[in-house]
Amino acid sequence: MSLRSLASLGDLAGRRVIVRCDLNVPLKDGAVTDDGRIRASLPTLRALTGAGARVVVVSHLGRPEGAPDERYSLRPVATRLGELLEAPVAFAADTIGEAAADAVAGLDDGQVAVLENLRFNAGETAKDAAERQAFADQLARFGDALVSDGFGVVHRKQASVYELAQTLPSAAGLLIATETDVLDRLTERPERPYTVVLGGSKVSDKLGVIQHLLPRVDRLLIGGGMLFTFLAAQGHKVGASLLEADQLDTVRGYLAEAAERGVEIVLPTDVVVAERFAADAPHTVQRADDIEGGPAGVSGIGLDIGPETAARFADLVASSTTVFWNGPMGVFEFPAFAGGTRAVAEALTRVNGLGVVGGGDSAAAVRALGFTDDDFGHVSTGGGASLEFLEGKKLPGLEVLGWQ
Repeated sequence: MSLRSLASLGDLAGRRVIVRCDLNVPLKDGAVTDDGRIRASLPTLRALTGAGARVVVVSHLGRPEGAPDERYSLRPVATRLGELLEAPVAFAADTIGEAAADAVAGLDDGQVAVLENLRFNAGETAKDAAERQAFADQLARFGDALVSDGFGVVHRKQASVYELAQTLPSAAGLLIATETDVLDRLTERPERPYTVVLGGSKVSDKLGVIQHLLPRVDRLLIGGGMLFTFLAAQGHKVGASLLEADQLDTVRGYLAEAAERGVEIVLPTDVVVAERFAADAPHTVQRADDIEGGPAGVSGIGLDIGPETAARFADLVASSTTVFWNGPMGVFEFPAFAGGTRAVAEALTRVNGLGVVGGGDSAAAVRALGFTDDDFGHVSTGGGASLEFLEGKKLPGLEVLGWQ
């Protein structure tokens, strides 16, 4: 499997290159609070500016419902990008209007401009292909080529991701090339032992991943809110913990299939149970098969894997050669319930092989807990895209770049 590379575009000196990045970063009080996705875009942008291209960066941020909304402006992102590039970055206050045209026209070789949020235009995410194409045609006026590098959106048919890549000569950026190589190694050529760690709130979000990876992995560790559906499927009571009752039969099927395939599904043996969902809630450690036996009783809610489980998960992760982790082990935003997530993250830094943080909440969690992207083999920039890739689904934003 391969993608059209930057080299396929030929000499880019003096040419206008639109780069579709994923700069959908969190903002607070007009400032970027986590610049991980901006940093991930830097290798491609530096390669292009170094080649003398005139770089036009486009991205979305948030869900502004197809109309301008100052809360979702990319202006703070452009400011941060300029700081990281250590070079001036022009910002256009619209996407396809006069400001955008002026910003692009004002570029010299090796310079960068950022256009305003793509989703301020309804055509970007329109369900109608003709409407998306019309918006792509307007964007295409600003470029001689497209470099698609927003991995977090390649699972979506959106104008800047799909139609624009058909309208202009297009190729994958370095970030997308890295992401697909890593995910291909996880699905088609993992080195063993291979461990997958799944957390997050819902089993239903991970069904496709479990189904596709069960024949490929050696062990599957289950944490986060989804663990309680697994415990309930084994007949245990889970108090007020998150439970997807409609998934119990599906989970029982996975447990049976894992046993047949010789895949070890590792469930928590202890759980941190709180009286309520709150950072300061009184809590205790309970056996996973006796969650309702503690002081909180049937009203207790599990908010993290327990210390015994955290230590076991850490040992299994650190002793693996390939690890994919998606989803926190508990409510990491509350310090009292971040222990499991921290233990898995720390163990992942010690993997002698490929350790992958699967984007989304997992990437946010490791950064919030003080880890850097350099601590891991790879931190994916696309949670949903990563999961769909690992489910074996076809991603339109990759297919349009030549991925088969």
